[in-house]
Amino acid sequence: MSVQKKRSDCPISSSLDIWGDKWSLLIIRDLMHQKQCTYGDFLKSKEGIATNILATRLQMLEENGLIQKKEHPENKTKVLYQLTDKGIDLLPVLIEIQIWAESYFEIPKEIKERIKPFKKDKETVIKKAMKEMKREGSA
Repeated sequence: MSVQKKRSDCPISSSLDIWGDKWSLLIIRDLMHQKQCTYGDFLKSKEGIATNILATRLQMLEENGLIQKKEHPENKTKVLYQLTDKGIDLLPVLIEIQIWAESYFEIPKEIKERIKPFKKDKETVIKKAMKEMKREGSA
């Protein structure tokens, strides 16, 4: 396992070194919504990630303990990726990004509806969602 070299001791900088590029956050987003994905599932994302970038980001996220691989139950040549508890703990960060984006961008109605409960009682809804995700991940 390689160790991520930190640019500084700043907590923001150290965090961004691990998940701060757009592709890593989109991989984490997809896993938050779908719980587990194959390599091919990520390639189907609307954003159109290149295969070499996807492979690099998946490896880096796994080496840093945000995602893990598990055997695909139906196809032994495929693996499933899922978030670890460390990855799930990024849910509040992604929610804050979505709330911020809603203030400054035109976003689809269905996404606004998904964000609405978080805006009403952010702490309770985030705790409940994280607890559920962690329970599903250990099942």
